[in-house]
Amino acid sequence: MEQLHWVRYRCQRLWAVNQTQSWYSAPHPVSEKYSPQRTPGKRRTVLARWGPHQEEYHSISKVYNGNAIRTTKYSPLTFIPMNLFQQFHRAANLYFLFLALLNWVPVVEAFQKEITMIPLVLVLAVIAIKDALEDYRRYVFDKRINNNTAKVYCGTQREYRDCRWKDVRVGDFVRLSCNEIIPADMLLLQSSDPRGVCYIETANLDGETNLKQRQVVSKMEEGEFVPENFHWRIQCENPNNNLCRFRGYMENASGVRVGLHNSNLLLRSCTIRNTESVVGIVVYAGHETKAMMNNSGPRYKRSLLERRLNNDVLWCVLLLLIMCLTSAIGHGIWLKQLRDPVFQVDGETSPALAGFYVFWTMIIVLQVLIPISLYVSIEIVKLGQVYFIHNDLDLYNEQMDCRIQCRALNITEDLGQVQYVFSDKTGTLTENKMVFRRCSVYGVEYPHHDNGRRLEVYSAEKEETRRCSLTPRSGSRRKSLSCRSLSCNRSSVSLNTLTAESEEEEEELSCQSLHRPSAFDSHMAKEVVPDGELVRKLNWLCSPDLSVVNSSAKGSSSQELAFITDFFLALAICNSVVVSSPSHTKNVLSQPQAPFRSLEEIKLMFQRLNLSTLPVLPSLPPPLKSSPRILASKIFTRGKMGSFTVSQASNDAESSHYTPTREDPSINGGAVLDAAEEADLHKSETPCAEEQRTVDSEDTVVYEAESPDEAALVYAAQAYSVTLRARSADSLLVQLPALGSVQVPLLHVLPFDSNRKRMSVVVRHPLTGRVVVYTKGADSVLMDLTRTPTALQSAQEVYSHIRMQTQKHLDSYAREGLRTLCIATKAMEEEEYEVWLKTQLLAESSIENREELLQRSAQALETNLTLLGATGILDRLQEEVSETIEALQRAGVKVWILTGDKQETAINIAFACKLLGPSDQLLTANCDSKESCAALVQDFLQRVTCYVDEISGTAGPGAPDTGTAGCVLVIDGLTLDWALQPELQSDFLELSKHCKAVICCRSTPLQKSQVVRLVGEKLKVMTLAVGDGANDVSMIQVANVGIGISGQEGMQAVMSSDFAISRFKHLRKLLLVHGRWCYTRLANMILYFIYKNVMYVNLLFWYQFFCGFSGSVMTNAWVLILFNLIFTSVPPLIYGVMDKDIPVDVLMAHPELYKTARSSQGYDPLKFWLNILDAFYQSLICFFVPYLAYVGSDIDMLSFGSPINTSTLLVILLHQVIESHTLTWIHGLVFLVSAGSYFVFVLLISVLCVTSSPPNVPLGVETRQMSQPSFYLLCALTTVTALLPRLLFRVLNNTGLFSGQHRPAVDSARTAQRWDLSSSANRVSVSGSCPEVEPSSGPVLS
Repeated sequence: MEQLHWVRYRCQRLWAVNQTQSWYSAPHPVSEKYSPQRTPGKRRTVLARWGPHQEEYHSISKVYNGNAIRTTKYSPLTFIPMNLFQQFHRAANLYFLFLALLNWVPVVEAFQKEITMIPLVLVLAVIAIKDALEDYRRYVFDKRINNNTAKVYCGTQREYRDCRWKDVRVGDFVRLSCNEIIPADMLLLQSSDPRGVCYIETANLDGETNLKQRQVVSKMEEGEFVPENFHWRIQCENPNNNLCRFRGYMENASGVRVGLHNSNLLLRSCTIRNTESVVGIVVYAGHETKAMMNNSGPRYKRSLLERRLNNDVLWCVLLLLIMCLTSAIGHGIWLKQLRDPVFQVDGETSPALAGFYVFWTMIIVLQVLIPISLYVSIEIVKLGQVYFIHNDLDLYNEQMDCRIQCRALNITEDLGQVQYVFSDKTGTLTENKMVFRRCSVYGVEYPHHDNGRRLEVYSAEKEETRRCSLTPRSGSRRKSLSCRSLSCNRSSVSLNTLTAESEEEEEELSCQSLHRPSAFDSHMAKEVVPDGELVRKLNWLCSPDLSVVNSSAKGSSSQELAFITDFFLALAICNSVVVSSPSHTKNVLSQPQAPFRSLEEIKLMFQRLNLSTLPVLPSLPPPLKSSPRILASKIFTRGKMGSFTVSQASNDAESSHYTPTREDPSINGGAVLDAAEEADLHKSETPCAEEQRTVDSEDTVVYEAESPDEAALVYAAQAYSVTLRARSADSLLVQLPALGSVQVPLLHVLPFDSNRKRMSVVVRHPLTGRVVVYTKGADSVLMDLTRTPTALQSAQEVYSHIRMQTQKHLDSYAREGLRTLCIATKAMEEEEYEVWLKTQLLAESSIENREELLQRSAQALETNLTLLGATGILDRLQEEVSETIEALQRAGVKVWILTGDKQETAINIAFACKLLGPSDQLLTANCDSKESCAALVQDFLQRVTCYVDEISGTAGPGAPDTGTAGCVLVIDGLTLDWALQPELQSDFLELSKHCKAVICCRSTPLQKSQVVRLVGEKLKVMTLAVGDGANDVSMIQVANVGIGISGQEGMQAVMSSDFAISRFKHLRKLLLVHGRWCYTRLANMILYFIYKNVMYVNLLFWYQFFCGFSGSVMTNAWVLILFNLIFTSVPPLIYGVMDKDIPVDVLMAHPELYKTARSSQGYDPLKFWLNILDAFYQSLICFFVPYLAYVGSDIDMLSFGSPINTSTLLVILLHQVIESHTLTWIHGLVFLVSAGSYFVFVLLISVLCVTSSPPNVPLGVETRQMSQPSFYLLCALTTVTALLPRLLFRVLNNTGLFSGQHRPAVDSARTAQRWDLSSSANRVSVSGSCPEVEPSSGPVLS
């Protein structure tokens, strides 16, 4: 039913989509994350509701949705017909409806007409009640949301009045205050902030708690907004589900157009923060808002076990047809051979036609062979399994106060079938809490040893705290507007926090909003211990003691100081960080008094450089003879390429190759500081330190970053007294050492995107007035954009060496597992800037192809950059990651890492998490062409095949699987593009099958999804993808099982996943324990269900041989219908929810046991047919033992069926006791209730009912039978005889601690461990490319 309902839903959505290309169609296909859902028409026109175009407004607004939402499926009038219509989409319900109607045909009638309706009515009623309760809950929720109030402008009264959300319409003006939730998608027309900005929190939408900045529409910032004066006509794109894009324009009566972009749009369900009030006009309302359009309907995934069940049900159908056909033929033969019957027989009907009628009669009699209650039982069992998973304390995260969430209830058993795990690295294997670890500036590396020791102490304290915390937090959980839980119901993703709060809670939330923790503000990231050498160099600008400076200024050149200052200035301003303060609700901090120093102080600062002692190139003016403005340009911006300071030592023969190091005289001015000078410099550190403490005491800033990388870099700059104090739309307030707080005009921000892999800011320098570009990004991209000067030979040597040293430091950082970024800058001439500005303004004002034009403009700007340095950011591994990966590999699960990081970083992380061992073969593939990729893959495949054959021959029969023989493939993004092409797919997959693991570096989100889909479809394996960010969404959705991790990058991955966890380590128990349990429980329950149905049906079939295949039964019709529906339906549910074949500690200690479930040993054709044979045997015993006991007697038909039914019930219940691995008081109670209900029911029928099974009369049958001792003796004999083979088989199979299917797995695990130890010394390392980055200590074969 769910699958067909999902298909119907998608068809309805597609039917509403206009197939023609939209007026705003993108030049390229929309990403997989956002499917282009649009309403018919090319564009949307929005007019003010109370504006001058009243008639046109009313004619246009009729076709637009109101703001009321409705997530319910039914209404009181439509519930019964719609619910029945949906339920009859299930084939089983249609089948039993057909049988019920068939029983109304007189010639094939088997039972009373009302009796055959009972099973169908009961199942339909249970499901209808469940659907009604769920729909009522949605109705209550919708009602609460729709009745929320907001301030909406009323034109008749010329004021803003309270209006319910459901009454808001497109074109209304809405005014919101701080901490209020946005009721509809609105264009921002006014903000109380003088800069025309507004800050919103999107936690209700995507889970991100960091603030986003929105800008008032251009031309609307000036003056106070008056609704009556709004005469603009808005043209925008149709409603769609793309949260990251909005395009359109506003046009006034004079024809002036103003472009509209995503930064002008306030989305429904977001929260206004740090802004007193805003006013906007509604452009999308209700179900046309982007938040509601992202509700993509019910998620449906069909599990592997469900697909196998459908095949087995077909076998049951075939068995039913064989039985019915046998009865039809038998009845025809019996009638044909009948002579002079002593009882009444319809002689007018031919034997063939009578056999045809008997065929349909037997279909009705044997209907329980197709289990109508099995599908309902499976849903109930899965709900029970989800309940126990959800309440597992081992999967609870105390720090985040959240637990695992099961968002897809119908694939829990697939957790026990996983063969491939595809994992992201950042935030999934690592903490995603970025910490500034080390940096390289001007080709000089600063290791920050003290900061490294601080991180070690922090890790030790954190581990000690984790060990001491043994119990999860209890008590009440306060409601919060920030997303603190993984409970993100897909059907209400944009509404799950819009509940009505009490006045006390609202007041508490308002207070908390002023002091709430910002995103990525951990103490570990904020408390950066600066490097002593860098502090010493920066403090030369701060010391008031000129004599000290004169004796030590020769320790560094002015050019190096310029690089260092520009480097940290870039870290502080090249970002999208929102600055706020705990003591201010505004984001604009009050400027400190006297932000600039006096002219004499600035001149004194430049005297500290002591440039007169150094030879100066003609392009560099002598110090102290130029204005401070000119001198400042030598500190903060790059001048001409020839303006470099060259030391006297450069003329020596030994210095023909420039090597800037900390001990190099060419940088340190020909001298290295002695101990006395070092002591003097410690004294000179005081001014900067006192200045920093003074500013910090005035106001402490709080940073709201969009990514942890940005936060780490801003905090690193703050540690060196380069502090971002405030941000506005057109300026930045930055505190600089020796200069205090300066205002930096912000001209442009070129945000980061996955294509450019970098971001830039364009500023006008506060001292020089020159236009400067600061850029940060991936080293693989940024290093190619830097330039080498051509003016002087010495400058070329300096820059070439800086590039070479920086690249060496980047490789070193990557090998240590650090995330690397390059920092660069560029000074522009005014003419050059004016030319680029025209292109940029044209792109910004463009409506068509705006994204493409902006990207081209950014690429044109980010060329000929000057490399400043690089950073190494530490992203620590999560706890127990290595143990989890090791356990998964022992369980036979292959683990792939798909990351966008550098190859060296990924390799180092693979070593740290034990995915890659020191003796494993490392195959690195870095190719520039398709041909080289094909040749390399073939070469690797041959070598790996030979290696596997060699290992298999030397290891003997006890060796592990060749797929884990120690080969790890490392492939970069460009090579992966070639490998994913159809011509190379087969070779790439064959190579990966022989590899222990695969690491894909520099991979894009699209490549991740392509890899997961390729492996799953071509290798026919069960795939699991796990990630934490928006770039992992496509991979998670493509995999058979998608798992989202609630980390530092919002909740996009969680909301797109099937299961949501908070730590990677939880994957171990989720798969090895719960996955195996869910699969084995459900598999055994299905087998048991089919067994008991086949057994009971066979009893009726055997009776046909003694009644002329007439379709008669030897039991009461009520008992026949309710036997499988009521009396034996509850024990399998308990069996499927609570059975534990192996304890949790054994499963965790021996991951090899996971293979038994994954290899389908729990549910395979052999087990299915063995259960069928066992059912046939037990039915023969249960029927023929009473038959032999009563043969020759005058017992009536119902009395003959009484011991058969009783012994069959006991056999079925005790059969489950034998098969159960766990028996509790709950099991005992259920068994007693099931058996007791049967005896009570048949006794009541025997005492009270007279005409329940005409023409037979059940009155007194059961009471007479149960009063005879022979009845109990016969039932006991039948039960023991029927269960004896099953009992003997189980006793022999369970001898010892493990069963026969489990012991080989543990034995093979121990053999594999011994083989690994004995053969580890014989392994070599193979490399296809880049042998210099191999961490393996063994020889490299190429």
